[in-house]
Amino acid sequence: MAVAAEPVWSVDPRTGKPREQVAVEATVEDVDRAVTAAAATRAALADRTVRAALLRTAADLLEEARPDVVETADAETALGPVRLTGELARTTAQLRAFADVVDEGSFLDVRIDLPDPTTTPPRPDLRRWKIPLGVVAVYAASNFPLAFSVPGGDTASALAAGCPVVVKAHPDHPATSELCAGLLRRAAAKVGLPEDVVVLVHGFDAGVELVRHPLVAAAGFTGSVRGGRALFDAAAARPVPIPFHGELGSLNPVVVTEAAAEERAAEIGAGLAGSVTLGQGQFCTKPGFVLAPTGEAGDRFVAALTDAIGESEPGVMLDHRMRGQFLTGTYELARIDGVTAPVHPGPGGPHTVTAGFLTFEAETLLKGGHGSLLHEYFGPVTLVARYASREEITAVLALLPGNLTATLQMAEEDPEAASLLAELTPLAGRVLVNGWPTGVAVAAAQHHGGPYPATTSTSTSVGATAIERWLRPVTYQSTPQHLLPPELRDGNPLGLPRR
Repeated sequence: MAVAAEPVWSVDPRTGKPREQVAVEATVEDVDRAVTAAAATRAALADRTVRAALLRTAADLLEEARPDVVETADAETALGPVRLTGELARTTAQLRAFADVVDEGSFLDVRIDLPDPTTTPPRPDLRRWKIPLGVVAVYAASNFPLAFSVPGGDTASALAAGCPVVVKAHPDHPATSELCAGLLRRAAAKVGLPEDVVVLVHGFDAGVELVRHPLVAAAGFTGSVRGGRALFDAAAARPVPIPFHGELGSLNPVVVTEAAAEERAAEIGAGLAGSVTLGQGQFCTKPGFVLAPTGEAGDRFVAALTDAIGESEPGVMLDHRMRGQFLTGTYELARIDGVTAPVHPGPGGPHTVTAGFLTFEAETLLKGGHGSLLHEYFGPVTLVARYASREEITAVLALLPGNLTATLQMAEEDPEAASLLAELTPLAGRVLVNGWPTGVAVAAAQHHGGPYPATTSTSTSVGATAIERWLRPVTYQSTPQHLLPPELRDGNPLGLPRR
């Protein structure tokens, strides 16, 4: 007797009630069909001109559908039309940026060494470039239903590299995922590509089957440490292991120097509050752990943070499961001996939460036995450790795991700045000075990644170099011109950047 497929419901996080059934969870057979169909489009994606056209057309169609996309995403995430309109603009800009990367061509990293019989050993003709890996599995994020989901950076960079994509939709926004996948597939058809260059599947089991499928050549993931690590281990345990580029978790530590607190305690406190409460604290770059000085200047910083967070309004989180975990986790933290809550995070109502922060002496951490103070808490909360000496800063930083970001708040003339910056650099992929980490610009020099558990690889998921995750180098040796790809032939017929 066949088992009925599990329905996939769109749920309103403002009420916790189902909105509509939008799909059913994919079976093993469904995943196989999806991956096989995507793999069959590889040859069609070989033309760089068509790939660039696909990305630009996808951006155009998303913009044309803006009212529907924003309305649907807001109904499923409660992120609000203003935030989602901005996220959609970021998403379309990202698609167009990768189209420019494809046109420019330096991502192919063409390198040519002409033969030289005088070297030891003699050097033959060597021509190196990068080729697409194959089908990429993309695991959509909960907190960015556009920019890190179906039409987001993993999908855009994979298509730019010439890789078909199978996306595992996030259960928090399945209707948005269906809508965006439909727009990407329409874009493919408009430029003469098979629609199956992008395929969407739903369901937890589908996600597991996807990373195990023999035709999947790489994966990109944004989510929790627990879920990401399970998929990462599955990718490594395959008969043929595949690259798994996972973004898992990050504290995003901030160090406030004593000189900075003396100089602008109120400004730093207000800025931290804004960063912590942005998007209900559901950004992967939320500053979740702060080192601030004891003494009068540090007290002024804490007072400013108390005022600013205390004025924030209750908000809706992405789903009620996350809300429950936030409330339980912060309640347990507040019960630890030595931890106080100047503003206690808690329920703002049956469907909302209030922001807050907890504080404790750095010595509490250094005594050991309080590892929960170094966990990431998804939601509008941060932890402030008060240090009594420069040595305590170093000792606490030595306990921290890898991060996406690390921030130094320093004074204009600050004797500790250089040494602290050197200590923060090994902890994160992006190091900020006198700024806040929420907000990740899409730019050539951007790096959104970091030491484990921030990410499972050294790559970035944002910016032009994100395309490198889906490519591998190949060298042709002593190959006749007519057999070489045009990109590697003498005379540079395609006008590519080459070394």
